[in-house]
Amino acid sequence: MTHRARHNEREDFLESTADVPGRDVVPGRGEFLEFLGFTLAAGAFVLFVVRPEVSEALAHTLATSTAGLGH
Repeated sequence: MTHRARHNEREDFLESTADVPGRDVVPGRGEFLEFLGFTLAAGAFVLFVVRPEVSEALAHTLATSTAGLGH
């Protein structure tokens, strides 16, 4: 006779629903977050190309804020 492996409660507890292939935790959420990320990245790219002084201002702000933490 062959022995069939059974899933015990401990294994089921450690697995999440995201581990099941083809199943999202929240259906459709991954596509929306991917679209949102691409939109934000494209907007930032356009902003830095059209107005390069924004990147200089951002670098200056980060440098002054981190320098203030050192004092």
